[in-house]
Amino acid sequence: MRLLSTLMRRFVKIGQLTILDVNGKAYVFGQEGAEPSATVKLHDKKLYRTLFLNPELKAGEAYMDGTLTMEEGSIRDFLKIFALNAANLRGQGHQKRIRTFYKKMKRLHQRNIKSVASKNVQHHYDLSNDFYKLFLEEDMQYSCAYYEHPDATLEEAQLAKKRHIAAKLDLKPGQKVLDIGCGWGGMAMYLAENFDVHVTGVTLSVQQHKLAIERVIERGLQGKVDILLQDYRELTGPFDRIVSVGMFEHVGVPHYLEFFTKVSDLLTDEGTMLLHSIGRRGGPGSTARWVRKYIFPGGYSPALSETLAEIEKSGLWTTDIEILRLHYGETCLEWDRRFQKNRAKIAKMMDERFCRMWEFYLIISAYSFLYSKNMNFQIQLSKQVGNLPITRDYMQVAEAALK
Repeated sequence: MRLLSTLMRRFVKIGQLTILDVNGKAYVFGQEGAEPSATVKLHDKKLYRTLFLNPELKAGEAYMDGTLTMEEGSIRDFLKIFALNAANLRGQGHQKRIRTFYKKMKRLHQRNIKSVASKNVQHHYDLSNDFYKLFLEEDMQYSCAYYEHPDATLEEAQLAKKRHIAAKLDLKPGQKVLDIGCGWGGMAMYLAENFDVHVTGVTLSVQQHKLAIERVIERGLQGKVDILLQDYRELTGPFDRIVSVGMFEHVGVPHYLEFFTKVSDLLTDEGTMLLHSIGRRGGPGSTARWVRKYIFPGGYSPALSETLAEIEKSGLWTTDIEILRLHYGETCLEWDRRFQKNRAKIAKMMDERFCRMWEFYLIISAYSFLYSKNMNFQIQLSKQVGNLPITRDYMQVAEAALK
């Protein structure tokens, strides 16, 4: 425990963390009596070394495997302590060197050629449609909601998100719209139902594709919405509008120029795109090792600087940028509440280890937005400089009309 204790003393400055070793001996770190507080027990001596060398990966694995258990407080308290003190951990010598190494390797980790991209998407999104129904709202929006007021329900906030994005597309009757990464089809159907447009949605998830088609038929939108099981790189245009919500995180840095060049090729000369993605402040980074291994292989949330640099090379105009800061944190917290409400069903459907993995994922995701560097950005892109009104008033008018 000596090396791990040294690391923890430098790490925990806010709150109190107590670690019980395999013999039950308590080691207390941080401010005594401070909140948040948590006590964890280690059940395997190997964790003394592995947590010292790679705490961000090994803490999650140990919780999944049951070799790290909560004795006092909850996993939320434990992860809140981590989130509030993360900068203290990542600034330490050997941790800094590890992070520098992974930043250098990220282009290899994100080499999302077509075959790999399909495999990575199916790893996460093809778990089970019935599973996702247990914590998403009825329209199955699996991306950042838009909380117009603090008391908004998840259903209200997800509807507000669709309104907010639709308003930025400046849609006109008869236009052809492409939804890259359409999920279960909610955005595509919303646009088709509220505007006189035809929407083509593409996904690489077999499960999403199947359910999205069923939903289109149920809502009588055949002929207005097409859902394809296809890589966006295989499409031919032209499209008047393109929307992409929560898909860009799966593109990978080596493919950003390919993505925006393809968007430009798919758009008409009068075309516009709205890109909605998780991002990070503070410059380029790397995906947390536990997240990359268990949740989103090949995934990465980019900094604006590395995104805009590739947009500039594509020749597209950046016509509007909006930063959504705390919205996704609130979204993930609500997903976690609904997950916990249905935890017994999910454990029966999957298993207990899966439940621990997913609650770990949902909580660290929420805290990354509430206490750390993550945010969402919406970037509006246009093929030509004069394609859109020169003030933002039209967005407000369109959003109000949709209400």
